[in-house]
Amino acid sequence: MTNKRDQLILGIETSCDETAVAIIKNGREIIANVVASQIESHKRFGGVVPEIASRHHVEQITIVLEEALRQGQLKMEDIDAIAVTEGPGLVGALLIGVNAAKALAFAHEKPLVNVHHIAGHIYANRLVNEMEFPLLALVVSGGHTELVYMKEHGHFEVIGETRDDAAGEAYDKVARVLNLPYPGGPHIDRLAHEGTPDLDLPRAWLEPGSYDFSFSGLKSAVINTVHNAEQRGETIAPETLAASFQESVIDVLVTKAIQAAEEYKVKQVLLAGGVAANKGLRTALTTKFQKHEGIELVIPPLSLCTDNAAMIAAAGSVLYEKGQRADLMLNGNPGLDITIHNNWG
Repeated sequence: MTNKRDQLILGIETSCDETAVAIIKNGREIIANVVASQIESHKRFGGVVPEIASRHHVEQITIVLEEALRQGQLKMEDIDAIAVTEGPGLVGALLIGVNAAKALAFAHEKPLVNVHHIAGHIYANRLVNEMEFPLLALVVSGGHTELVYMKEHGHFEVIGETRDDAAGEAYDKVARVLNLPYPGGPHIDRLAHEGTPDLDLPRAWLEPGSYDFSFSGLKSAVINTVHNAEQRGETIAPETLAASFQESVIDVLVTKAIQAAEEYKVKQVLLAGGVAANKGLRTALTTKFQKHEGIELVIPPLSLCTDNAAMIAAAGSVLYEKGQRADLMLNGNPGLDITIHNNWG
């Protein structure tokens, strides 16, 4: 199936509500990428229920692992190392993946590589285009909104982060106001393209020079706008509210990404995270960066935006080459800092 010189990394991802196993060759080629989603189980609760997520991971992890090996026509003996999400995420969910990875590493005498979940999202882009340094990653997901500067492989410097609600979290909360089903982000994105941004909603730019984000005020402004309209006996069209909200979010994300890219003189800007699937954000970034020669914009396909194990294996491949190793004391770490990977040894 593969030449001896090829490197095969098996990745495991169980940080939230997807049970995923993938196999990546030489850090860039997807051999297998299997994801078991739990959206239908959590939809009726309006969000992820940690206990249910953990239970599904237990039920699915062996099935997904076997399917990945089958798709790749490989055996565990062919694998060079096992990469697994250590954190951040739901601690119960993380533990399923971590313990599965430790069991495989022990049983098959394979090196174990611990990976930060957001590092995985960033490295999903390497499955599209080779990374060129220095670069800037705009990470936008349900729990994270960050600008991450990278001067080389495996080195992460957070230059901006959310001070309150992440962008994806704000999307989900606004979706509830509009009585949209979970997950709310895709529904707001769809509605936004059917309406016009006629409402004047705030943008939190924060102090001059800051690359941090804040979406709590915007979320509150949306809620107040709806409540005030209801008290006056008025109705705001959902598509108008969605378009106005999305324009406010995207304006801040894109503007700060461009400013940071220029200040740090990067060669690439990578979009990463679940909200990277947002059509409005993808379009706005593409339009704006077309005017910035010398900065390449890389956007992963939709299949690599949401949680998957291919991204964990891709990041794990680089970390493995750099000497990153975990022992069998590895545990799930729900509050893991991405800079854990900046110091080797």
